[in-house]
Order: sequence, then C-alpha cells, then structure tokens
Amino acid sequence: MGKSKKNEAFDPHNLSAQDQLKFEIAQELGLDAKVMEGGWRSLTAKESGKIGGLITKRKRELKKEALQQE
Repeated sequence: MGKSKKNEAFDPHNLSAQDQLKFEIAQELGLDAKVMEGGWRSLTAKESGKIGGLITKRKRELKKEALQQE
C-alpha cells in the first residue's frame, strides 16, 4: 500500500514560524494565490527552490544582525 497524501486545506492564520516566513516570501514572489489555492505542493521545483534559497538568505541575515547586536 502506498502512502496517503494529506488533503489539508492551507490556513495562513495557523502557521509555524518557519511556514510564516515561507508564506511571507511566497507573497513577495507573487505566489501566495497559488499556495492558497493548491497548497505548497502546487508549486514547481523552481518556485520551491527560489523560496528555499530566500529563506536561507533571510535566516543568514537575521543571524548576522543578532550577532552584531551582542
């Protein structure tokens, strides 16, 4: 038997901190409507990769800022 896929509706008001950042970046890229309609699985590999790269960049910047404030 194969794995069953989750059929959960996307709820932007009930997100983890990681998913909030991911959704914020998706909004900046104009992908929020696509995510709202079909969930994260509706994104192409290119779109997902772009979001992942920007998440990494943003986390690196936040860490750098935190270290400078110490």
